[in-house]
Amino acid sequence: LYLSLVQSLDPLPMHGRDLGVHPDDLMETPEPEQESKQEVLENKDVVVQHVNIQGLGRTQEDLLGYEISDVFHAKNLIDVMKKAHVARQRLLRLGIFKDVEVLIDTSEGADALPNGLDVTFEVTEVKRLTGSFVKRLTTLVLGLKLPNMFGRAEKLTFQFSYGTKETSYGLSFFKPQPGHFERNLTLNMYKVTGQFPWSSLKETDRGMSAELNFPLGMTNHTLKWEGVWRELGCLARSASFAVREESGHSLKSALSHTVSVDSRNSAIFPSRGALLRINQELAGYTGGDASFLKEDFELQLNRRLFWDSVLSASLWGGMLYPIGEQPTCIADRFYLGGPTSVRGFGMYSIGPQSEGDYLGGEAYWAGGLHLYTPLPFRPGKGGFGDLFRTHFFLNAGNLCNLNYGEGPRAHLQKLAECIRWSYGAGIVLRLGNIARLELNYCVPMGVQSGDRICDGVQFGAGIRFL
Repeated sequence: LYLSLVQSLDPLPMHGRDLGVHPDDLMETPEPEQESKQEVLENKDVVVQHVNIQGLGRTQEDLLGYEISDVFHAKNLIDVMKKAHVARQRLLRLGIFKDVEVLIDTSEGADALPNGLDVTFEVTEVKRLTGSFVKRLTTLVLGLKLPNMFGRAEKLTFQFSYGTKETSYGLSFFKPQPGHFERNLTLNMYKVTGQFPWSSLKETDRGMSAELNFPLGMTNHTLKWEGVWRELGCLARSASFAVREESGHSLKSALSHTVSVDSRNSAIFPSRGALLRINQELAGYTGGDASFLKEDFELQLNRRLFWDSVLSASLWGGMLYPIGEQPTCIADRFYLGGPTSVRGFGMYSIGPQSEGDYLGGEAYWAGGLHLYTPLPFRPGKGGFGDLFRTHFFLNAGNLCNLNYGEGPRAHLQKLAECIRWSYGAGIVLRLGNIARLELNYCVPMGVQSGDRICDGVQFGAGIRFL
């Protein structure tokens, strides 16, 4: 946006007797009309007369009208710039444009007002078909996407993953509500095969789901229905009899609701804010042979201290209540232990077990206290070094089965028995804003008979950490 007058850089001619003119006669007088327009744009209100979008192909214009409409409500130049920037971010959020540029200029034409502005968004649409191929240590992942299928930010995604312990493929369709991207519907069809060596169990799931996401005030909600045909089998001949009893086919049809409030400034390395997530799942009332009520929650609080250090506290908990006389399935129970929960213990190796196979539990809690600090001497400050943190931690938790014929006091007493806990220190690496890696030195305490421990160095990678 060119708002200032362009002044000539050529030197003025020397005045004197040879020129025969007065020096004041050589000064150029600015054009009154141009000076007036500059003053209007800089110091007075403006009117956005036109908003144009250039570069559209298959995208429907009515979809974008919701995202850029606020630009027309701008009252001054600074407001136009702010609202245009917000509109640009909203357009990129749709996932249908590779690039969006904003141009602001004075209005031209017969209907142009003295204080009128035109805003132009120059967009570059993503390709009709995009693909990705990722080779990890033990997994190959192939993905195909058809973004903006029908011109209103719909997306069809196919993903195939093959690994030594898990093979899966799925087809997903995503549809947002025009003007309210946070309100969206997702339909899924999938097949997932996984191996769980801590339980000597392998599981194959074939299912479909429908998921509705929407905000409500300060909270975000997810309503979901899932129908899945589960096939459980033994991973090894040495599997315990308790695991063999669980083998076979089952059908689960469940409704679930998740509500969350997240005020953190980062999902991986938050320095302030809090997170509260509550999930409820009800199975059996819409069909299937699995019947239960499952509740779990997650709470996290973060506070910045001195020298860029952060104190973080987390609390997890959950309960699984069987409905009817049929016991709960090993695939529905909670599991605890490992580098992403109670550090210093083996992966999911806390709680009920049979002949070395861990069976999960129907109730659990886990808490963690962390002190995150920058790396000593701050190497790579402002760059690569900011991806790392040192942390000191204290974790505790318990996993057990409850006798639901007893009262709440007996349940709390059992959860307070045989508490496992650990402490230690380590280094954390942030991978984008999605996942993180940890390398810790752990000291497990409160070890019970049958628990597997990892005394010393432990490595962990994941999305959700205690």
